[in-house]
Amino acid sequence: MSMKNFIAAVALALLPATGFSAGAGFPLDDANIDMSNQASLQRGARNFVNYCMGCHSADYHRYSHVARDLGLPEDLLQSNLIFTTDAAGEPTKVGSLMFNNMNEQYGARAFGTMPPNLALISRSRGVDWLYTYLRTFYKDSSRPIGVNNLVFPDVGMPHVLWELQGERDAVFETVTDDDGNEHRQFVEFSQLSEGSLSPGEYDAFVRDLVNFLAYLGDPVKLERQRIGIWVMLFLFVFLGVAIALKKEYWKDIRK
Repeated sequence: MSMKNFIAAVALALLPATGFSAGAGFPLDDANIDMSNQASLQRGARNFVNYCMGCHSADYHRYSHVARDLGLPEDLLQSNLIFTTDAAGEPTKVGSLMFNNMNEQYGARAFGTMPPNLALISRSRGVDWLYTYLRTFYKDSSRPIGVNNLVFPDVGMPHVLWELQGERDAVFETVTDDDGNEHRQFVEFSQLSEGSLSPGEYDAFVRDLVNFLAYLGDPVKLERQRIGIWVMLFLFVFLGVAIALKKEYWKDIRK
């Protein structure tokens, strides 16, 4: 492999996962998350365990590590954010992995396939995809679960946040492309029933949830960035020292 191809391969490998998430489908909204906002991450953890963990696990992580990173006392986390039991029926311990009690057989029977582990979903899909996905469910009586999604058409997941957002219908129009082919194009949402949250409050709720999912996908991101700054500063200083040494070693030879 040439040096040029090697550099290109390294650059491609270092690109964030969000760069590949947009695809050619529905346009994505900017999630605008902030992983340094600890209060947002705490609210996102609450949203996740209350609305997502009934079906999805995140068992690459331990509750104790989440409590440490998010600044939550372990006793508070145990009493408010852990709702599962272990194999013996005892309450899940703080040091346990973030699993749920749904097995693959039941998941496949209920949803057609086992709901995915969400620990790395932010890296595989991207935060903008998740943010838009959770805000674009609409009522569709032709689907077995009664809803559909603009970002993920024919989705098998129910809209678990519908009580917060309310029920919505999607308005489409038929358009003809340059080749004369007709297809449906989304126009707007029509609110069928009000949710318990206003549109702005719901967007903030989803943003906190996506922020927490981003943390699950890369829990050491902020620490890595902090260390990376010091590494770059060291390399710049070392570069100056190396140049000075090179000049010192070669000055007599040049004479």
